[in-house]
Amino acid sequence: MFRTLVSALALFATAAGAQAPRADQAVFRDLYKALVETDTSVATGSCTRAAELVRDRMRAGGFTDAQLTLFKDDKLPLDGGIVAMLPGSDPKAKPILLLGHIDVVNARREDWTRDPFKFIEEGGYFYGRGTADMKGLAAIWIDSLIRMKQQGYKPKRTIKLALTCGEESGARMNGVEWLAKNRPDLIAAEFALNEGGGGDADASGKLISQTMQVGEKSNRSYELTATNPGGHSSIPIDDNAIYALADAVQKVRAYKFPVRFNDTTRAFFAKVGADRDDETGRAMVRLAANPGDAAAAAIVSRDRTYNSMLRTTCVATMLAAGHAVNALPQRATATINCRIIPGEDGDTTKAALIAAVGDPKLAVTMVGRLRPIAVPPPLSAKIMAPAERLVAKHFPGVPLIPAMSTGATDATYLTGIPTYGVPGPWGDPDGNGAHGLNERMGVKSIYAGRDFLFELVKAYADE
Repeated sequence: MFRTLVSALALFATAAGAQAPRADQAVFRDLYKALVETDTSVATGSCTRAAELVRDRMRAGGFTDAQLTLFKDDKLPLDGGIVAMLPGSDPKAKPILLLGHIDVVNARREDWTRDPFKFIEEGGYFYGRGTADMKGLAAIWIDSLIRMKQQGYKPKRTIKLALTCGEESGARMNGVEWLAKNRPDLIAAEFALNEGGGGDADASGKLISQTMQVGEKSNRSYELTATNPGGHSSIPIDDNAIYALADAVQKVRAYKFPVRFNDTTRAFFAKVGADRDDETGRAMVRLAANPGDAAAAAIVSRDRTYNSMLRTTCVATMLAAGHAVNALPQRATATINCRIIPGEDGDTTKAALIAAVGDPKLAVTMVGRLRPIAVPPPLSAKIMAPAERLVAKHFPGVPLIPAMSTGATDATYLTGIPTYGVPGPWGDPDGNGAHGLNERMGVKSIYAGRDFLFELVKAYADE
């Protein structure tokens, strides 16, 4: 069957004008395809089915049942996950944890050009829901452990792999949170490797940088609510709940949280700025040296990504108001989603919103599922040095830059386990359709990232 698979892929690649994958890449591609074609969206899919697929693949790769643990909350039978272990040779060496989520954002076939749950190679890309976020990295983790097992590799540290559900659909359940509360022994580690890093390419597809995620923002949402006795719309008054809310939303829009650096973001802006020969680059260097430089902050903040890395951001995402077309509104509500910079928290952000709105009659309430506030891991040479060495080997001339994610990952649930988003596969400037339509991952990117990460995991495991 293996020869048939490789031959079929070689014929397909030749017909499409692409380079045929190596035999080991063909095996990886088959695993990647199987994961993408297993629907794990909260609306129509099952993470448990994907976890069972992984178990079967790892069994076939030589792992014993004692090294594979399926888990789930019995009340949520579709939201299962799996933990695998490759035992280390030194019982005194603390394990490392490879972390990944196998659930994906919902996708509707009628909106996509291609079937979102079919793995399609076209024009140098693999298309399908989860190809970029994050079944590519999950497949790399699985494939790496199977290759290590089959090669007879004995790491110094135990290598653990946790693949979980609920990162994208966490309103129902989060697998990392469940493990941390119910089976912390399965994921105990000195540090963890996760999504959030990776490479960046320019508009022509050229790889220009690799990043190691060292910290992330926290996610909190708030409701702004204006209330009023209301009345008949034929006799309006200025005291209107919708108008009061509209005024408040405009004030939130205008408010800018202060610049706040940590070790990671200061290093990021200094390094990236020094490599840019333009106004923005020079402003980045000045701002890293002096966070109070308002002129530099104004220039850097023109870039939406840099602006979000500099400060807490809050943005209106939903509105609801009124109860009848012929009645004055009794209630108007706006949802404000905030991404909070390390060093601030939900309470300080709420206080800032209340001050910005300046209307004591308007209620500000924290809502939604509360992830723990992210704690940035140390910017450690123990983590950065092996990655820098291997980036230089696999991607000559490309810098490795520590960066803070403006989003949030499952790292927030790994309290006490420093967690880093790894370099490796790279994306396009448009985000590759992650969470959107026609999600894709570059063929060259995923294969090169796979080779790099296989060596990086071994480098950390042998420390």
